[in-house]
Parts: sequence; structure tokens; C-alpha cells
Amino acid sequence: MEHKMKNHLSDINEEKIRTIREIRELSDKGLISAEEAAKRLREKIKSITPAEIAYAEQTGNGTDNDDECIRENMQQMRAIFKDLLQAERPSLPAGHPIDSYYKENDAVCTLVAQMKELYGAAFIKKRWLELYEQLEQFKTHLARKQNQLYSALERKGFDKPSTTMWTYDNLVRDTITGQHDNLKRNAVEAFLNNQPEMERILLDLIDKENTILLPTALEMLSESEFASLSKGDFEIGFCLIPTPPPYIDANEAASSPEHPGLAEDLAALLGKYGIGKTDTDVLDVAEGQLTLEQINLIFKHLPVDLSFVDENEIVRFYSDTEHRVFPRSKGVIGREVRNCHPRKSVHAIEEIIEKFRTGEQSRAEFWINKPGLFIYIIYVAVRDAGNNFRGVLEMMQNCTHIHEKEGSRTLLTWEEEGKETSKAGKRNGHPQHGRYGNSINTRYQTDRSLPAISSPQKRARQHQRTIRFSTIAFSQSYSAQSHIGLSLQIRRNTL
Repeated sequence: MEHKMKNHLSDINEEKIRTIREIRELSDKGLISAEEAAKRLREKIKSITPAEIAYAEQTGNGTDNDDECIRENMQQMRAIFKDLLQAERPSLPAGHPIDSYYKENDAVCTLVAQMKELYGAAFIKKRWLELYEQLEQFKTHLARKQNQLYSALERKGFDKPSTTMWTYDNLVRDTITGQHDNLKRNAVEAFLNNQPEMERILLDLIDKENTILLPTALEMLSESEFASLSKGDFEIGFCLIPTPPPYIDANEAASSPEHPGLAEDLAALLGKYGIGKTDTDVLDVAEGQLTLEQINLIFKHLPVDLSFVDENEIVRFYSDTEHRVFPRSKGVIGREVRNCHPRKSVHAIEEIIEKFRTGEQSRAEFWINKPGLFIYIIYVAVRDAGNNFRGVLEMMQNCTHIHEKEGSRTLLTWEEEGKETSKAGKRNGHPQHGRYGNSINTRYQTDRSLPAISSPQKRARQHQRTIRFSTIAFSQSYSAQSHIGLSLQIRRNTL
């Protein structure tokens, strides 16, 4: 059966792909040397493209391993495909999403070069901290890639980045965080010992992006898809580069209607028959009447971050609010929820959904309680009037400023604009970091017990089981800019 990914690539020769896969597998298993593998490939094929390597990996017979992308050695790959790999960097217009990834990688490589130079000199903590403050921005690059680019490629049948490269992303992210923490707590020996490895895996990840991922994405995605990605990219932000201009699909711009009056007349005609309601048309909702504009404004101003996954486990909605806790973008809409997380977290996501689907549970709550930070998260099973499972609603709120309050306030008191948010919860937005700044970059760990979750029909006994997992947000990866370890305690109600 033809793989979906093949439909979005040009000139894929299955015989050639089998040859590449077989020879590379022999090399990976140590049965032949890299030199011998390169020799055999040169005898059988004349050239290879990044997309062909990606397709060979995507359609391989082996099962995905979490550390597959980590174990792949780019230097060995280059040795095997020496003189065969066609991977010249394309010339792209400013604002093109792939161009932004390339330029960010250039900026990070410049930072690493400065680190290598500093490593051989006398240790100056202030200078190292300056470099790591800049390197922290790479987490924005990873967040955008995971939420935006991976999602677009999944829809074309190329989900290898989501299932394997994501794990490598998180390893690099956590290593950067660990090194930054070593600096801040004056663990100089640990910092210096780990620095070469941090540089190695960071540059290796960038090499894999530049050599395979980005060229393949450029071939698989259309101009209109890149224009759509560009819009979502601005929601998350950019890393170490000036904010690029929005990318516009030239073909779409050229084909826009010259006579907008015709479109207006058509909309009016459809509206006459109740088709294509406008933002100002009043809609009957469960408890009242609202326009679509009012509904959107309510979601926008709620001090809670909402997202919704339907009964088919597809992300359908997230609220566009200034109170967003973690970064997300439009690329998540229509995505399978299991693909919004690193693989080590998927089992927990699936268990929550399954418990909700069967009716065994209807609610799960979590909280992150650290000095200067309190985040509350709740998941609720959504059911219709017939008690049929229709999805999961996630509600998340940075409650730090609420948690800090003491006593009572019963008189009207006006806060200075912007003062009500605590220092821990305030976002320091920067143009190149996107609308929501850097969000939260610290690693948190808590084992606090959760309140009992019980059904009114079953109260006899409760059996408690604890599941360890790393990320739990349905509509985006917490791990994009933070790594949160939580202890999910689902209390089973047994008769």
C-alpha cells in the first residue's frame, strides 16, 4: 500500500529507497563499516535527497524508539552518504517559515562558537550567564517547531519528527536548562564537565534539522501552507533573530477577488436564507442570546486558558487569551492529541481520555506549587444530554496572585493597571519572543496528593493508583518551554 507521505514528494523510487534502507541498516548494526556502506551506495545509486532519507526512515519496518533520533549519528550519516547527498541550503524570501528556522540555527551556532572560545579561557560566570540567557531563547525555536512544523508534516503522513525528534528536542532543552541551573547555583565543576556534551547534542540536533527536516518540509508543504504557518509562528515567537515580516502566498494574493462587492452581495444572499451568519447575528445559546463576536470576546477575556479535544481525540479549540500559561498556536487545531506530546507522556493522556470515555472518571485536577508560582489545571469530561462522551475540556490558570492573597477584601479597590499580576506570573513580552514572552522555562517537580475523585453512584471503596508522567496539556506541549513532572493520582471507585 502506498504511503501517504509519498503523495507529497516528487520522484520517489521505491527500489532506491529499499537499497538505502538496507545498506544503512547494515551499517547501523555494525555489520559493515561506514566506508563500506558508502561504497555500496555509490555503486547502486547516483545521488540522494534529504526527502528520500526522510521517506526511508518514515517507511522503515522497525518500530519507533523514543531515542531513535538521539542515537542517529549525523557524522556517520554524512560519511555513508558522502558525495551522494544533495543538501544545499535553499535561497528563501525573508519571512518564509523555513528561512526563519535556518537563521535561528545560524544564530545558535554563533552562540556555541562563542561558548567554545570561552570554555578554554578563565571561568567568568557573568559572561557564561549572558550566553545562556540568550540560549534559553532556543526553547522558543523548539516550541514553534513542535506546535507548528511537526503538525503540518503529520497531516502529510510524515510523523517521524513527532514520534522521535521530539524526544531529542526535549533532551536538548532539558540539558540547556540543567546547565543554566548549574551556573546559577555556582556548580562550576558540573557545568564545565557537562558543557562539551551540551554543545555536541545541540549542534547535532541543528544539523539534523538543516540537513533532513527543513529541506523535506520545504518539498512537502505548499506555499499556502507556509503562509498559514507564518501566522501561527507569530503567536509563539522567534529565537535570536529580528522579527521577520509575515509570509504571504504570492499565488493567493494574486488570485484575490478584484471586485469585493460581488463577495458582499453573495454573503447577503446567503444570509437572507440563514446561511453563513455574520459575527453580529444573534445566536440562541443554552442560557441566553449572544452574537458570535460576543462569544469570542468572552473566551478572550476569561482569566482561564481553555482547550477542547473532541470524542475522536482531535484538538478542536483553544482560547485566544492574554492569560495563556504555555505557548500554543493555530497549528494544533485538527491535530491528534497524542501527537501534541513527547511519547513518554502519551500513555497518561490516553488513560485520562479512556477513563472519561468509559464513564469511570469525569474529572482530574493538578496543581504546580513552587515558590512564586501556583498553576491550577483541571480536566473535565464533556458529555451531552444523553450522557454520551463528547470530549475533554482543559482549564488552566496561573493562580499565583490569587494564592498570595490573605485576609479579605470587601470594599471596591482599584488596582493600578498591570499591577495585579505577581512578578512570577507576569509575562515580559518581547517582540522577537512572540505575544506571550518566554512563558515558563523552569523545571518543576511535585508529588502532592490530589483530592479524591469519586462518582456519586460508587462510594464504597477507593483504590488509588499513581501514574508518573511528564507532560499533560492537551492542546500543546508543556515541554515546549518547560518540563513539568506531575503525579497524577486517579482514584478508582470499586464496589
